[in-house]
Amino acid sequence: MRRPLLAPLAAAFAIASVLLAGCGGSGSAATDSAGSAASGKPITIGYSAWPGWFPLEVAEEKGFFADEGVNVELKYFNDYTASIDAVDSGTIDANAQTLNDTLAGVASGAKLKIVVNTDFSAGNDAVIVDKSITSVAGLKGKTVAAEAGVVDHYLLLQGLKASGLSERDIDFRGSPTDAAAAAFAAGQFDGVAVFAPFTLEALKRPGSHVLFSSKDFPGSIPDHIVFTDAAVSDRAADVQKVVNAWYRAVAYLRGNPDDARAIMAKQAGISPEEYAKLDAGTAILTAKDALAAFADTGAPTSLPATARKINPFLVDSGLTKQEADLGGLFAPDFTKTYVDSAPKG
Repeated sequence: MRRPLLAPLAAAFAIASVLLAGCGGSGSAATDSAGSAASGKPITIGYSAWPGWFPLEVAEEKGFFADEGVNVELKYFNDYTASIDAVDSGTIDANAQTLNDTLAGVASGAKLKIVVNTDFSAGNDAVIVDKSITSVAGLKGKTVAAEAGVVDHYLLLQGLKASGLSERDIDFRGSPTDAAAAAFAAGQFDGVAVFAPFTLEALKRPGSHVLFSSKDFPGSIPDHIVFTDAAVSDRAADVQKVVNAWYRAVAYLRGNPDDARAIMAKQAGISPEEYAKLDAGTAILTAKDALAAFADTGAPTSLPATARKINPFLVDSGLTKQEADLGGLFAPDFTKTYVDSAPKG
């Protein structure tokens, strides 16, 4: 289940008819930002254009990595799938990705640990339909597009299941996310499942509206910074410094929203005003909330509980051959250390 972000994001708004660089493209998949001034071998962290991951750029620009004494090399991937492949193979030390993708990687043999809980999608993943469809039941027999295997395909199937339907009840059309949004806006499909900012492109179609979104399924699409097992075991002190810098960036985002948004919007290739429209749809977690999400509880934001729901779904959908081993996958100690050492009051 992948959220294959494409860059620059501005093109999603300005050139709806052009197919941007998609998953599995050839050539260079990433561009490097300057490493921090800290000495030592860099820790390489991949990320893509999802609002919950742009605080990494804030941490870089505000010097939080350097302040913590860790040399970080951020790799911005135009092709999200390439970032998944890079961390699964150990080419990079860490990557920002969804829980779904992490489970799929682990099920296929990747050795990974979830170290930081970055955010939950809270509306920025959505199923958008034309004006004739007013209920999920109304999707029956309709053409609905999504990128097969991405988180929005997962969201679509969740919504169908909640209403007693399945993919067999619709005319599903697999299409890259940007192309699906543009085609829906042009009237080629009855519905589309896409993530922000392509939701804005899809909603350009007159009369279109959100039928349901990740806001209706709280906790179902969590995002993380995932490290390789090797990075966690061999460079635990540096991993802790990365975690510290991340939560400093999150705190900066909350205390200085205008400046932080300008930094993130610049990396996204859109204006701060456009970026502000995406804020409400992504719930970026404080350190305390992120730590709570690691707990195995009945809360909808419990990652272990959510993983147990996603695991069989991936198998039943044919996306993995077996369930991922959840033993040792979650690594809350780094966040706990940050929370315990943070000033009280």
